[in-house]
Amino acid sequence: MRRRLFTATILVGLSGTVAFTQAPVSPGHDLPNPYQPAVRNWGVLPDNRTWGSTAGVEIGPHNEIWAIDRCGVNTCDGSNLPPVHLMDLATGRPTRSIGEGLFVFPHGLHVDRDGNIWVSDALASKDGTKGHQVIKLSPDGKVLMQLGTAGVAGGGPTHFNEPSDVVTAPNGDIYVADGHSGQNPKVPPDYVTRIVKFSRDGKFIKEWGKLGTGPGEFRNAHALALDSRGRVFVADRGNSRLQIFDSDGKFIAEWKQFGRPSGLYIDKNDKLYAIDADSSPATNPGWKKGIRIGSAKDGKVVAFVPGHQTDNPDGAAGEGIVADPGGHLYAAENTLRGVTKYAKQ
Repeated sequence: MRRRLFTATILVGLSGTVAFTQAPVSPGHDLPNPYQPAVRNWGVLPDNRTWGSTAGVEIGPHNEIWAIDRCGVNTCDGSNLPPVHLMDLATGRPTRSIGEGLFVFPHGLHVDRDGNIWVSDALASKDGTKGHQVIKLSPDGKVLMQLGTAGVAGGGPTHFNEPSDVVTAPNGDIYVADGHSGQNPKVPPDYVTRIVKFSRDGKFIKEWGKLGTGPGEFRNAHALALDSRGRVFVADRGNSRLQIFDSDGKFIAEWKQFGRPSGLYIDKNDKLYAIDADSSPATNPGWKKGIRIGSAKDGKVVAFVPGHQTDNPDGAAGEGIVADPGGHLYAAENTLRGVTKYAKQ
């Protein structure tokens, strides 16, 4: 038995494929923090109304910041409030709000190279007419594309099962992370969780992944990002790791040095920001919530921004993360709600 295991490891190494397991890695809590203290409640909604929970914050092609608000609570089901906001960087107030009546649980947010807004809707409405979709909007809120079947969960080319995030490639290809509840140990073995790839016009190309802990398997593919080479980075939150694939879904690597990531952002220089909202002694022993910053090229982590101190001894951190051209960070807060800004020192 020992000889077989050793041989398999050697063959994996000789094949050029990254090994499926890693040596223990440091959580990086002692790394530099190059940011000023967090500005909580940076975003201010119209009429100063209360922010709902959010996991979505993104930057557009003109360095504009968009953010999701789940209609003052943690759902937009039955609400007519617009949940997607274009934020003024100087004031933190929306200059435009769109998407009213379209979403149940707006979760993943992406702004493409033309400035269009993509939102994944991870739950179904009570009446079964909305949810389990990815919707593309123009900047003024016009519906341009809908993927998935409204209100119906499932697999295959025409359905989603709680889609968590969406991102588009330079050629327009669309990637969707599916299976938001995958980290729940009570989901059945055939629970659908995967990455789904479509052409720019919404035609199904392929899918990869299933529930599990091995290479190419997921326990909640929670967020997506693409690097300059077109590689697909997946925040495999329930497995406390990043997984990296080529554009066709071939497994490249597993990285555990970025904690238990909920959100990802990779800038044009391949600087990687991963925000960890979930680490705790129960879920990821020895690791703390916060933002780990490093390189998408080699995986080296160079900075750690701690989470917020709260009454909970584990603290809190957001689920979405983005950086503006000056390196200032904006985090979408799920537990504490709202948008937090971290100004670079």
